[in-house]
Amino acid sequence: MNLAELNRIANALVTPGKGILAADESSGTIKKRFDAIKVESTEDNRRDYREMLFRSKEAMSKYISGVILYDETIWQKAKDGTPLVKLIEQAGCIPGIKVDEGTQPLPQCPGELVTVGLDRLAERLKKYYEQGARFAKWRAVIDIGQGIPTMTAISVNAHALARYAALCQAAQIVPIVEPEVLMDGDHDIDRCFDVTQRVLNKTFQELRVQRVALEGMILKPNMAISGKKAKARAGVQEVAEKTVRMLKDCVPASVPGIAFLSGGQSDEEATAHLDAMNRIGNLPWKLTFSYGRALQAAPQQAWSGKAENTGAGQQAFTHRARMNSLASQGQWQADLERKQAA
Repeated sequence: MNLAELNRIANALVTPGKGILAADESSGTIKKRFDAIKVESTEDNRRDYREMLFRSKEAMSKYISGVILYDETIWQKAKDGTPLVKLIEQAGCIPGIKVDEGTQPLPQCPGELVTVGLDRLAERLKKYYEQGARFAKWRAVIDIGQGIPTMTAISVNAHALARYAALCQAAQIVPIVEPEVLMDGDHDIDRCFDVTQRVLNKTFQELRVQRVALEGMILKPNMAISGKKAKARAGVQEVAEKTVRMLKDCVPASVPGIAFLSGGQSDEEATAHLDAMNRIGNLPWKLTFSYGRALQAAPQQAWSGKAENTGAGQQAFTHRARMNSLASQGQWQADLERKQAA
């Protein structure tokens, strides 16, 4: 393992003013997104859509540091025969790959899930490295509800995340460690804070046990945020302050950066929260974005599966990427959103 090289890539992924595009939707998830814009989810349409994003010169070269790909996408070629991985590299970005194989019900724990995909991961990582991937992603899913999460679910998922991270580093690939506490419930921000703190503490304990070099990884957590169905949702400043406090309590300073997931927040909400955190300042790690929906909802709508809308789709993507770039530096302002809308 060349730790200096892993650390260099991890730092490049959290370059000031840049963040990660999560374009790693599974076939099922992208079908739902395409259904919403009335586009058939064929292999060609999925390729055309992602090619549109990767050819957005301004967005990719100025605001995006890396792209997380799905297994299908990392092997695909653009319409002109250029591998999509090459388009990403030509834009000065780092290709990455989602390596987990989704979730399964966790035995003896009703309503809870465990992420699978560790079998044969070492061989898969070797192939992905040869194809150009220099970082990877594994998502653990923790739900908040009546009597959950259990310590079992937290332990099992933290253990799998650490196993994945160790295998990545052995394959010279930077692991993005993503323990996501979902915001689907009616819980308040304090319940999210407590659960996420437990999840992060257990995750870092497992990472240490399995000898993962923290300087060669990125953390992709949820924010401390109210559930979507909460009666009263916490405001931007409270989310920022509690998230920063939670991270300072749990995340060692040797981790180069934290790239948040958007987790079902609206575009602007995800941007506003990231901006408010960076305005707090004096943080031991860089805080940036690793957004999927919060970067892609607008370009998907603008594109709507029509080749003649490629320019409009790229414009929408560039705008969202720029807003989040500003937020990652604590320089975003709501009126910049209005200007685009006007």
